Amino acid sequence: MTESVDERSAEEHLRALLLPGTPESVASAYATLAERAKSTRFGLLEDEIIVLDTETTGLSYKSCSLIEIAAARLKGTEIIERFDMLINPGTLIPPEIVALTGITNADVAGAPSAEEAVAALAEFTGGLLIIAHNASFDRTFVEKVAGGEEVSDFWIDTLALSRIALPRLKSHKLADMARAFGCEAVTHRAIDDVEALCGVWRVMLTALSDLPDGLIARIADMHPDVEWSYRPILSQIALQERGARFSLKDLRRELIAREEAPQRVDAQTLGRFDAPTREEIEGEFGAEGTAARMYERFESRGDQIAMALEVRDALATSTSRAIEAGTGVGKSVAYLLPEALFARRNNITVGVATKTNALTDQLIAHELPALAEALPGGLAFTSLKGYEHYPCLVRLDHAASGELPVDDVPTDGRPQAEIAEDMLNAIAIVYAFAAQSPEGDLDSLGIRWRYVPRRMLATSASECLRNRCPYYPNECFVHGARRRAAQSDIVVTNHSLLLRNVVADGAILPPIRHWVIDEAHGFEAEARRQWAVELSGEELRAGFERLGGTHTGVLRSLIAQTANSEAGTLLGGLLVKTAASAARASVATAELFETVHELNAITPNEGGYDSSTLWINDGVRTTDEWGAVCEAGAAAKFALDETARFSAEAATALGEAAPQLMAELREASRFIAESAAAIDLICSGEDQSYVYSAQLARSRKRIATEKLTAEKLDIGADLGRLWLPEMASVIFTSATIAVGESFEHFEHSVGLDTLDHAERSCAKLASSFDFDGSMAAVVASGMPDPSSREYLAALEELLFDVHVAMGGSVLTLFTNRREMERVNASLAPRLAAQGLELVCQEKGSSARRLRERFIAEKDLSLMALKSFWEGFDAAGDTLRCVVIPRLPFASPRDPLVCERERRDDRAWWHHSLPEAVLAVKQAAGRLIRTADDTGVLVLADARLITKRYGSQFTKSLPTTNVSTIERENIGRFVSLWRASHGG
Repeated sequence: MTESVDERSAEEHLRALLLPGTPESVASAYATLAERAKSTRFGLLEDEIIVLDTETTGLSYKSCSLIEIAAARLKGTEIIERFDMLINPGTLIPPEIVALTGITNADVAGAPSAEEAVAALAEFTGGLLIIAHNASFDRTFVEKVAGGEEVSDFWIDTLALSRIALPRLKSHKLADMARAFGCEAVTHRAIDDVEALCGVWRVMLTALSDLPDGLIARIADMHPDVEWSYRPILSQIALQERGARFSLKDLRRELIAREEAPQRVDAQTLGRFDAPTREEIEGEFGAEGTAARMYERFESRGDQIAMALEVRDALATSTSRAIEAGTGVGKSVAYLLPEALFARRNNITVGVATKTNALTDQLIAHELPALAEALPGGLAFTSLKGYEHYPCLVRLDHAASGELPVDDVPTDGRPQAEIAEDMLNAIAIVYAFAAQSPEGDLDSLGIRWRYVPRRMLATSASECLRNRCPYYPNECFVHGARRRAAQSDIVVTNHSLLLRNVVADGAILPPIRHWVIDEAHGFEAEARRQWAVELSGEELRAGFERLGGTHTGVLRSLIAQTANSEAGTLLGGLLVKTAASAARASVATAELFETVHELNAITPNEGGYDSSTLWINDGVRTTDEWGAVCEAGAAAKFALDETARFSAEAATALGEAAPQLMAELREASRFIAESAAAIDLICSGEDQSYVYSAQLARSRKRIATEKLTAEKLDIGADLGRLWLPEMASVIFTSATIAVGESFEHFEHSVGLDTLDHAERSCAKLASSFDFDGSMAAVVASGMPDPSSREYLAALEELLFDVHVAMGGSVLTLFTNRREMERVNASLAPRLAAQGLELVCQEKGSSARRLRERFIAEKDLSLMALKSFWEGFDAAGDTLRCVVIPRLPFASPRDPLVCERERRDDRAWWHHSLPEAVLAVKQAAGRLIRTADDTGVLVLADARLITKRYGSQFTKSLPTTNVSTIERENIGRFVSLWRASHGG
């Protein structure tokens, strides 16, 4: 009885671990792997190997040490000997490691030293092959100990191997796989993890054997000159299928044939729509409805139902909405459920656009599968991303046989042989994924993109061979994704792709007329970024370097590859002509940026900054300096036009004989025509829908970083002209789009105000969280004005009091890097003396790594800039306080601000003020991410008290618990708050 329960539990875990859309045949094969692994034999791979794991005092190779080594001697299916030794690290084990592993300082007090343990390990292993999950971690810790290199010369990382063997898993963590395949439980003790890996190892080998006949041999044989640790394993498995033929095209044709479905109709062709009634929607969110079936613990929320009804009404009346839904409303399900019902009833496709691919993946991996399972009759859904997110199968085949681009990535001090291994791992993973996946993208495959150029495995819109491609259209991931999107009830994409589709006249996405724009507060900014025209000295230089000439780059490669073809003389001549023209254009554009640099002479001195931005207004356009830019621009455009013409002639000539080479040339030279058009637009300045600017470097050494830019001024007007009239219904939703009770600013920013009042409405829904009970907002009185000399000193004292009172876990959000760095330099040592650590978002630092560290280290405090104002989730005690020193008004010298003020006397009130209010609202939202979170928001800008607009900020906060407290008393307030909320 117990055994069957365990088996059923493992099966449930496996089902949950499979990527959505996994074919049933693949899922069934995965489900039997553990049982088949017990009896399948793998030839020489049955010989003795060592399975190893370690525990350490932390993740840093430099400062952390071993505290346990465990290993097992595995022969076939049997563990014939075990090794487990605790190690005295010579330092205290951090409390979080004690909690994680259960290894205490008392346990290791009399344990052997690392040198003694590693010597014993070397005797145990006897130089045998070692396998470990994330082997580089264990190997580095072992080999940094004296004598560690004697343990073994042969290590296999089962993490990357599991991605090849089991490409349809969402996670390849050892704990997840062990649970899914019924192996020993992972407990964060090394010996238990070793036992688990012994079982998972054979599951991996069985899964590799399951890959289509001939595929393992193809992978094992690629790039024989590269020393690849997996090659012996794959070659041994390939012996079982000697001579088998593999055709990826045939395999994918069969995979996709099983998934085919009829395309949905274009909603524009329907005279009327059949929408669910309000009573039906209320029932779906009741105790017996679909929403309740999606979750084990479901609570009916009034605001969630209210939002779902707003979405339903918009669909039923073909109108649009702006809906502010506070944190905790459950807005994803509130819009997904009515949209899904509407799509199915009308046999159409509806769309959801999120701000980032991460949010897209969240919907595709969690909410939509749960909805599909709970909804009677199921639900068809898919995601769509840009070309660069999908495997290009022609590129994949070329990568397996062509030259590896090891020179195109940073080495970071690693040998090129290791980087080549990363590339072979990536090729193998994508082949296995393509063999088991009718659809999908590269983002879930765990590829180390820092060392694997995306263009090695993905293409672009301009490079795509389309009807010249052997996989086009059915077997192709990109075009297959678009076709399957047109067969789906719901398509999820990102703001970026939707906005590109708008300017591409709908050529990228299926004809979707009903959209939900989630995280809509970022939609205008993304549109401005997507639709900007930019001419960059650095990108031009990189473009010409990649295009190359007769001795370098793409042109050199094409000349070499076509030399022996029938049309070699003609092609060679055209390519040489292109190379000569490209050389002239490179010089001309470099000369253009020499004149751009001279614009520094007419740029206001911003004191001390190494870069500045110049608004290119009518006055600038009358100067001699701008005249020189236009003169150099005309010469550069002439040279670029010539190069574009010669390149197009060469590409046409290549098209018939070598379509892949044609695509390479078109992609490498695409920047040329785009750059010529940018010069024409910016130098003429005739298009009044843009604001023009130059980003300049003070030092001539940094001239390559300079840019000329044209940004769209009124995004809402363009959306109202190009997109909204073609839509039946658009739902814009976010937790932060209203300023107080007003949606006026947001409606203008996305073009809703271009619609008649009868075609649009707004709704503001409160959060189900108790913000008044869980959050306090404090306005510091007695602070100097932020522009005064005394301000930073006063801010430092306030921050010191807040950090000490809160005991760390404070996030301070700055708008100015120099101010942040000055405060950090004097505050960090003072806090260190109190036992508190403060880190700062230094120039060039990784925001992702800072986020991970802040979340992992409970009492760490952080000073950060714009990238932390929104989209940063740190639930629980790891974030207890947010401080905003300055209200985040846009710089009055920002070209967009200047241009708005030139055209509108009240531009500051119409744009700068509401944008700052929404930014503060977003920052405040970092504090309370779950119903159990508590925290304090400290606002340290005196203008909240001294200016009449200050109340707009406080009234827009999610809590009404707002106090004005003297600066000297805020530390005491924070201490009392913390004590009263379990701190």
